[in-house]
Amino acid sequence: MGRPGRSAPGERPAPASERPAPDGGREYRPDRGQDPRPPLTRRRALAGLGGAVATVGGLGAAGAVTTGCAAPSGVAEGRTRLRYWHLFGGGDGVTMTGMVDAFAAAHPDIGLEAAQLQWGSPYYTKLGMAGAGGRAPEVAVSHLARLAGFAPGRLLDPFDLDLLSGHGVRADRFPPEIWRRGRFNGRQYAIPLDTHPMVLYYNTDVCARAGLLGDDGGLRPIAGSAQFTAALRAAKKATGVPALTTETLGPDAATPWRLFATLYAQTGGAVLSADGKRLALDDTRALRALDYMAMLTDEGLMARRTDYAGAIGVFNDGKTAFHLNGEWEVTTFTLSGLPFSMTRVPALLGSAAAQADCHSFVLPHQQDRSGAGNEAAHTFVAWMVKHSVDWARGGHVPAYLPTLDDPAYLRLTPQSAYRSVINDVALDQPAWFAGSASLMWIELGAVFSGVLTGSRTPRDALREAKARLRKLLDTPDPLGGAV
Repeated sequence: MGRPGRSAPGERPAPASERPAPDGGREYRPDRGQDPRPPLTRRRALAGLGGAVATVGGLGAAGAVTTGCAAPSGVAEGRTRLRYWHLFGGGDGVTMTGMVDAFAAAHPDIGLEAAQLQWGSPYYTKLGMAGAGGRAPEVAVSHLARLAGFAPGRLLDPFDLDLLSGHGVRADRFPPEIWRRGRFNGRQYAIPLDTHPMVLYYNTDVCARAGLLGDDGGLRPIAGSAQFTAALRAAKKATGVPALTTETLGPDAATPWRLFATLYAQTGGAVLSADGKRLALDDTRALRALDYMAMLTDEGLMARRTDYAGAIGVFNDGKTAFHLNGEWEVTTFTLSGLPFSMTRVPALLGSAAAQADCHSFVLPHQQDRSGAGNEAAHTFVAWMVKHSVDWARGGHVPAYLPTLDDPAYLRLTPQSAYRSVINDVALDQPAWFAGSASLMWIELGAVFSGVLTGSRTPRDALREAKARLRKLLDTPDPLGGAV
């Protein structure tokens, strides 16, 4: 990634002949009910996205938008064309390329055209434009927590669960809550590939010197903020440097938000209501999380001013005991030869919840989604989730539950050591401005950065965070929401 319940069977999608195209000059009729809104065109969607960015404070351009979403076809005659868009770069990109090549080799009848696009807002802007124009690829990747902002039913088409079931992929093979987040109005719009939570990296040499390792060589269990603080103090005493590093500042710094979201979720708090439409931030719980974050840098237990690359560099230098980040940096530290391992973020303020999002597969809206191309998309998605052991090498926890018991996955260390977190992940509530690389992450990341760097008090940060959240809630969904 980088900078970066069991449900009832779904209904089959309506035949294309019964689903007029949004831009076809006729009134748009969604699969369920009558949508009174005008059709969502590329022009309207782009205008909405740009307006939203400006409305919430000029967070920067929504990203480069290219014209002509359809990739040129190089598929030989007789093969089914399957276009796939994703946003994986770095180590994830290498892994995804390997999986794509393996799928292509195993399916010579499918002409797979994979395109890696720029991560973040540029990717989602282009994906939205493709869906609005009805000229989208057959399949794409999206973060699960961004689904609410992607107008399921307008910019995304539902999966045919019968087709997936034919490949052995069913709802009961995924964590219920993660599967549920891919559903809207009784239909499944996202199939989760993984979850990528915040985890705790630790330097085994430094932790051994500080007396923090158990007989098995792993970090001794830590329960509660007092024990974690004591461990940080012991490590600092052993090395003379702050014991913990994470991204505390920088353009679009998201880690301060992710750290807050982890600690706040552990208190049992929710930032937004379950439908994502109202502010639910609890002052007492939020201040408990923010006070602990401020203490970490005030006492010199955490490096106060480090951007994303700096935080990785500090931990890679070998003198710092702990690093808080997403699990996707496992390849970085493995390749550097650092003596390290990984574990779940300890239950510091209550539960063992950890902020997370999930990579998932979606079907961008096509005016005539049907036939061999659509079937190939379902074949591809099913194959990818069933081969997610390969994907897990990059640190992500597979969402396909049979993989978690696969011996090949269990042999992956330290990747399999924190797999139980899949039952405790805390995703953003479903709002159009939430999810990975979202406006909420950037807005609140900037606010909570101040708590870590010392430029804001916890109370001031809470007041500002609530103000920014209210502004986001008052801003209409530029893509019109789900049908």
